Amino acid sequence: MLLNGVRKASIALERGGGGNGMEPTMAVSLRESLQQVSDPGNLDASVEEVFRLMLGVECRREHGGGSQEQDSVTAVVGFGGLLSGACVFSTGRTAALEIAGFMTGMQFEEIDDTVKDGIGEICNMLAGAWKGKVPELAANCGLSVPAVITGRDYKLHVQAPEFQLHHLYRFQESTFAVTIVCDGLQ
Repeated sequence: MLLNGVRKASIALERGGGGNGMEPTMAVSLRESLQQVSDPGNLDASVEEVFRLMLGVECRREHGGGSQEQDSVTAVVGFGGLLSGACVFSTGRTAALEIAGFMTGMQFEEIDDTVKDGIGEICNMLAGAWKGKVPELAANCGLSVPAVITGRDYKLHVQAPEFQLHHLYRFQESTFAVTIVCDGLQ
């Protein structure tokens, strides 16, 4: 009976064995992999990969100022599990319209629900690609549904993160920022 198998596996786990009662379990911790988790190269590789594969555009890290547009679009995808925190994608209006255009093959004049959904999905893909660079994180960290914020003059504040990566990127003439915020590691 299936329930008996689940019950046996649960009892084995409590006693320090694996799922079949024979394998020892190992506590998974990201603390030992902090250097790999917080490696800025993983974020750069993830951004370049998502933009090249999903949008068909080359994208590179930029050193300098970001978008000067007042209207902006920000998407946030939360991390839960061994790492708690968020991936934040923020860009100006013009870049948001271009990104949604590359994703859909359509042209946009206004930030509508399709543009917001596209920016949310880009953030989701970036979060997934970034966490996929560290095997322990890929296997033991889930993602939330993207939340998208539009408007002017808003700031995201995270109190005392364990680490934070904040990079500016450029594709064609547009810029955007990606921030990984970790507020807790197990």
